[in-house]
Amino acid sequence: MVRVIRPADRDSGTAQTPGMRREAGISAGTAGSEGLWMGTAVNAPGASSGAHHHGANESGIYILRGRVRFRWGERLEHVIDTEPGDFVFVPPFEVHMEENLDTAGEAELLLARNSQEQIVVNVPDPRASA
Repeated sequence: MVRVIRPADRDSGTAQTPGMRREAGISAGTAGSEGLWMGTAVNAPGASSGAHHHGANESGIYILRGRVRFRWGERLEHVIDTEPGDFVFVPPFEVHMEENLDTAGEAELLLARNSQEQIVVNVPDPRASA
């Protein structure tokens, strides 16, 4: 059955990371999906997410609005800046973080994962122990 999930129907009960707010749009709970999970994430103006990974999940991220800096790697040593229209692929177990480069507006991301198990493993910032 086709389902429409309106903004008011999104599920904010998904796993969270400090510095960002995630909401599930398409999930087992909102749409009855069995394999696909999609949602949104919002970073406040100038905010950075904490360092985290998503276990065995692959993540696809589409930048809807804002300029977002992605950091990843053993010490978050890799850096790339993105803007609306860019897609980002994050492989399983890759520690990463997102930084909203805009100090005046929110950054909004569209998220897709290949699992209903919404694993979010928040980890200490690896740069702190360098």
